[in-house]
Amino acid sequence: MAVTHPVYHSIDGPVVLIGYGSIGRGTLPLIERHFDFDRNNVVVIEPNEAAEGELSARGVRHLPVAITKANYRDVLGGVLQPGKGFCVNLSVDTSSLDLIKYCREIGVPYIDTVVEPWEGFYFKTEDNSHRTNYALRQAVRDEAAANPGGTTAVSCCGANPGMVSWFVKEALLTLARDLGKETPAPSTRQDWAKLMQRLGVKGVHIAERDTQVRLEPRAPGHFVNTWSVEGFTAEGYQPAELGWGTHEKWMPENASGHTLGCRAGIWLAQPGANTKVRTWCPTPGPQFGFLVTHNEAISIADYYTVGDPVAPEFRPTCHYAYHPCDDAVLSLHEMFGSNQIPEVHHILEPEEIIDGIDELGVLLYGHPKNALWYGSRLSNDEARQLAPDQNATGLQVSSAVLAGMVWALENPNAGIVETDEMDHARCLEVQRPYLGPVEAHYTDWTPLTDRQTQFPEDIDEGDPWQFRNVLER
Repeated sequence: MAVTHPVYHSIDGPVVLIGYGSIGRGTLPLIERHFDFDRNNVVVIEPNEAAEGELSARGVRHLPVAITKANYRDVLGGVLQPGKGFCVNLSVDTSSLDLIKYCREIGVPYIDTVVEPWEGFYFKTEDNSHRTNYALRQAVRDEAAANPGGTTAVSCCGANPGMVSWFVKEALLTLARDLGKETPAPSTRQDWAKLMQRLGVKGVHIAERDTQVRLEPRAPGHFVNTWSVEGFTAEGYQPAELGWGTHEKWMPENASGHTLGCRAGIWLAQPGANTKVRTWCPTPGPQFGFLVTHNEAISIADYYTVGDPVAPEFRPTCHYAYHPCDDAVLSLHEMFGSNQIPEVHHILEPEEIIDGIDELGVLLYGHPKNALWYGSRLSNDEARQLAPDQNATGLQVSSAVLAGMVWALENPNAGIVETDEMDHARCLEVQRPYLGPVEAHYTDWTPLTDRQTQFPEDIDEGDPWQFRNVLER
């Protein structure tokens, strides 16, 4: 029996996809599957001419040009139609903020998976505080505040940032039920923040373990990953940063805060992909992750702040704790050891992966039940059955893009929004069929569990969930 898929909406006008890397290749089939539109109006803007053959075979128009600060208005103006269609930005080195402004100016809905800057930002910006995701996000938030309402532009709607913000809300409702404090889903940001505070949550790890593997060993000088190498190395070289909670008693010596904006985050004077933190996921249990900077670390801490942002009554600590696939770990080790980004980039194709899952969720900690992990445990085998052209990592991202597009079409005049501000239940309703097992797991583990005593450590034994105990120093 043939599998049928819901068609959520009609899109009248051009569907413009910027970027055709691993995520673009996975997102296009989902757009084709779940929306009604004129295929003659689909345009993929991708500078890599190698994409021409595949796109031509799909009957999709390919525009082989790189979008730059000098040409973006001309290029997009040549393919978008005012008040129609959809712009899906899945590229690197294109300013999300400038594209958001332009699309809203002409009344075209927009979505991306990250606040991306123009080329050169990550490695040519000298002031580290200006290289943070805090600074990139704050510029988008300032634009949203200055120009509220209007055509919807969804900022940072991938797996993380994106889906994980919806998981936080589901995890809070699960925790409330299991603590005997079951409550209807809050309807305002303030009530969500007060719920997190009332449940005793001190912080959130975006805790991920990617176990996808292939038979062929990684060759020296090759950066192997399950998603964009350019994206990972760029964010990996940014300063480590995190949302900074009110329960913290200690701050690293190389940490700095911010004097403008929401004040929800701090950054460390060291690269995130070379900074280890202790965390927990269901399959491996305790593990090291990398404190890679991500938008959700700041947006979640900001969204759940209670009181004055300068001196809040409550705010959770929040950060990414990412253990990528083993080949990517070896690639990072080689990259930081040599101070050179490998020239050969390889993204694992679904067909070459022989085993493994991408276990991506949120670990809410510090409450009366200690810690709750809630998330997707999607295998590559299941991903291949659910959708074409992507591994488990890619499908968690592309299905979030799908959900964000559906929400944007149902809320066409919401202005510039982050995923924390969207209807999480509706978004997960759309996305869940692509996520494999979505599960809740409690654990008694803390960052002090089975801590070795042979060497002295500067830890806080009285409060296991202090960042002092999480950060590997």
